[in-house]
Amino acid sequence: MARVEQSVRVEVPVPVAYRQWARVEDFPLFFRGVLRVERAGSGLTRWTVRTGGAIREFDARVTERIEDERIAWASVTGDLRQSGVVTFHRVDGRRTTVMLQLDVRPARLADRLAAALGFAHRRVLDGLAGFKEFTEAQAARQPQ
Repeated sequence: MARVEQSVRVEVPVPVAYRQWARVEDFPLFFRGVLRVERAGSGLTRWTVRTGGAIREFDARVTERIEDERIAWASVTGDLRQSGVVTFHRVDGRRTTVMLQLDVRPARLADRLAAALGFAHRRVLDGLAGFKEFTEAQAARQPQ
């Protein structure tokens, strides 16, 4: 199993960061490798991702949601088994630290090799940087 723990400081208030993360349909706009995310029912999302040169699909279920504090999930279908939690921490009225913990249980040999080489870690770092950039740009476009 690969565990990735990373954080990013975003120049928006907690509610703005939380709402943006909760809009999973936007993930393809800022998280490299995520091709599509669709809501498939109560707390269930269907993900299409590119990883290891292959297109993969899996479903994930939200296992915990506390508004403006945390969102936890776990995959329920597919061979890309993962679970995670993202938490939102107030720095001050205009800044938020977003902390992500992701546990990936690779099933295929190529996935185990990628995890051992730190590719999941790099993907999370890039994704959080993309989230920061996207969220700050979206907030800047909103009327004050």
